[in-house]
Amino acid sequence: MASGTERRRFGLMVAIVVALDLVTKLVAVRALPPYLGVRIAGDAVQLRLVYNAGAAFGLNLGDHSRWIFMALSIAAIVVLVSMLRTTRPGDRLRLYALASICAGALGNLIDRVRSPRGVVDFLDVGVGALRWPTFNVADMAVTCGAVALALSLWGEGKKGAAPAPEPGTSPPPGV
Repeated sequence: MASGTERRRFGLMVAIVVALDLVTKLVAVRALPPYLGVRIAGDAVQLRLVYNAGAAFGLNLGDHSRWIFMALSIAAIVVLVSMLRTTRPGDRLRLYALASICAGALGNLIDRVRSPRGVVDFLDVGVGALRWPTFNVADMAVTCGAVALALSLWGEGKKGAAPAPEPGTSPPPGV
């Protein structure tokens, strides 16, 4: 189980990422014209205010999308916090991965609760017509956290696996 210090680090990271997400979304809403791109690095990076009533990549489940995605976000946060409780002391990669995903889910959940228009997205990257779906800080936290969690779980799986027998040798008795 994660130590008290690690749980405080988890909480601090969640708070920092959620605050950064909320502040950047507030600035985007106040400063950007809806749907018009403001070029930052030519065509490659733009700021573009859009509202996403669905989920990643514009996934939409109809009239009840907002409520379904709110419920899924709450369920994900509960699962992430339970995973924190089972995180081994000293497993910082897992700790920060869980905090990132939790913070991203919470940041987008706050948007869904605040407005029926959906989640505020404002980062638009790509070249010409080849563009990644517009995203926000919470989305980056979820994505980076998911990659880090996968690496953590993969590393744990490799540690727990029995070493393969040398070529030309027999497996140990009982295997």
